[in-house]
Amino acid sequence: MKNTQIKGTSLLIERVLVNGTLQDIFVDETGVITSIGVGIARTFRGEAETCIDGAGDLALSGLVNTHTHAAMTLLRGFADDMPLQDWLTQKIWPLEAHLTGEDVYWGTKLACLEMIRSGTVAFNDMYFFMDEAARAVDEMGLCAVLAYGFLDLFSEEKREAECRATERLVQSIHGMKNPRIKAAVGPHAMYTVSPEGLRWVSEFAAEKEIGIHVHLSETEKEVTDAVSQWQKRPVKILDECGILTPRTVAAHCCWLDGDECSLLAKRGVHISHNPASNMKLATGRAMPYHWLKEAGASVTLGTDGCASNNNLDLFEEMKIASLLQKHSWNSQTLLPAGEALAMATSAGAKALGFGRGVIAPGEPANLILVDSHAVCNTPLHHAASNLVYSCSGNAVKTTICQGRVLMKDRVVTGEEEIVAGAAKAAASLVKRAREE
Repeated sequence: MKNTQIKGTSLLIERVLVNGTLQDIFVDETGVITSIGVGIARTFRGEAETCIDGAGDLALSGLVNTHTHAAMTLLRGFADDMPLQDWLTQKIWPLEAHLTGEDVYWGTKLACLEMIRSGTVAFNDMYFFMDEAARAVDEMGLCAVLAYGFLDLFSEEKREAECRATERLVQSIHGMKNPRIKAAVGPHAMYTVSPEGLRWVSEFAAEKEIGIHVHLSETEKEVTDAVSQWQKRPVKILDECGILTPRTVAAHCCWLDGDECSLLAKRGVHISHNPASNMKLATGRAMPYHWLKEAGASVTLGTDGCASNNNLDLFEEMKIASLLQKHSWNSQTLLPAGEALAMATSAGAKALGFGRGVIAPGEPANLILVDSHAVCNTPLHHAASNLVYSCSGNAVKTTICQGRVLMKDRVVTGEEEIVAGAAKAAASLVKRAREE
């Protein structure tokens, strides 16, 4: 297979549409955009080691997925159309009990391949065997923030084990010295992590200056149980334990009230909207985007894992997010295309600390080229509308992360090996679980 992964070389991208104008983009050997403009190819053509003819395609900031469980690609389609609790207890958790590090490696590689093919350049992941996830991300060339899923289940003994596992992962990722891969802490949720565990996670994250990745107010039951047991809603509990910070990404947030939206905005928390997963699992309420927007909160976009989505296509997620908000809150003007696109690009990049998510000099070259001649982009009256409401990830032709070309003209190096390896790992996982 033709090698399309080009690392550590200067790159010239010619004739691409940036904000409606045909321009050229030059990326230096460090993976940073150094120049952009009309006709600059004449200046840089002799200097560039690699050239790509954009042929009038749309150049966008790469998409950023702020909530994933990447290795759950191995569980894609394993259990669908079931009540949430049955789905978890009868299918997902029993299968996950048999996961190995090798499974997570192949599942994460498959997730990375899917994201590369659909224009995602960075993601925020929480799962298990995350050192193996880091190995996969390192090989695939994407940017990622990786957290060990911390669940102490209110047990002091288990809490100690989770603390040590978290410390080991952070040390391991820091030891990689790969600027594309960052460590975070991953307290699963306030109903699976004790207040003591939450406070430890908060203090450890502050000490190491790393991110926090948490599930928040996904279901109504989560809220009513918290009020019944603690006389407080989940947001208040997390706040008192120091979890709500500008380094925090909180996933789902379906069952927030107005005051909670204001508090999350005040604390600088980044919200990850996961509309497809929430609809499929029937969480009963759409995230209140209008309240969060009025409060000035940062809202990003995530897919969740492939067991509850069942894909990682953020183009599809943008459309679902916009339509769900309009339908749920009875407003045709809520979450317009431009805002949905910003959620998936600039808001996500800022949340994970991978630049500003814009195409500009000094920014990391996290770019995608989208086929402007595809059926979904014909006619091209309004690019943002087409990208959000018409296109899928299949319209992405080229994916570039930190200046490295990961896919060119829909070709990704090693794709067949990754698909075969992941399929073999998934079959082995299910076989082990059934033989128990």
